[in-house]
Amino acid sequence: MFRKIFFIANIWALVFVVQSVKAEEPNLKVLRKQMVIAIDKSQLTDSLYNSLDHIKEKSGIVNGFVGALLALKAKHAWNPYSKIKYLNRSEKVFKQAVMADPHNIEIRFMRFSIEHNVPAILGFNKDLAADSEDIIAQLDKKNYGSADKELTIAIIKFLIHSKRCTPAQNQILNKHLTELT
Repeated sequence: MFRKIFFIANIWALVFVVQSVKAEEPNLKVLRKQMVIAIDKSQLTDSLYNSLDHIKEKSGIVNGFVGALLALKAKHAWNPYSKIKYLNRSEKVFKQAVMADPHNIEIRFMRFSIEHNVPAILGFNKDLAADSEDIIAQLDKKNYGSADKELTIAIIKFLIHSKRCTPAQNQILNKHLTELT
């Protein structure tokens, strides 16, 4: 009898641990939608940042979102010193994210889009070429990582419209866009 109770208690403990681990992993589809809204809503940016920053063992993609949220915090900040501080932290977190998952096109895209939008004079655009090259290489391999079809199409369109890619890269991107639509 004692063994049965002990066994059942262990099963419940295991279920609880698995559920708490799953609870820390964000739903990427929901998070992506919230990120779009957070571009214009500082309170949502802060809320998302706080919830993701509390995750103990962050995956590369979670660090990518944290880096993007830090850049959004810079966008929403009014103090120039705070803006630079958030951008510096964002850059460091993106480096960690890329190191953890170097060929994830979603992480590379988030960093690319931020560096594309930050004024060049601030010097936060060092990885534009590397990110676009790796995104295209992963698209060639059909290695979309965490990106679904809709996001992959959006990434391709953003790269084309950014005017930061070479004509040869744009030709490859247009080919991939045709294949996906």
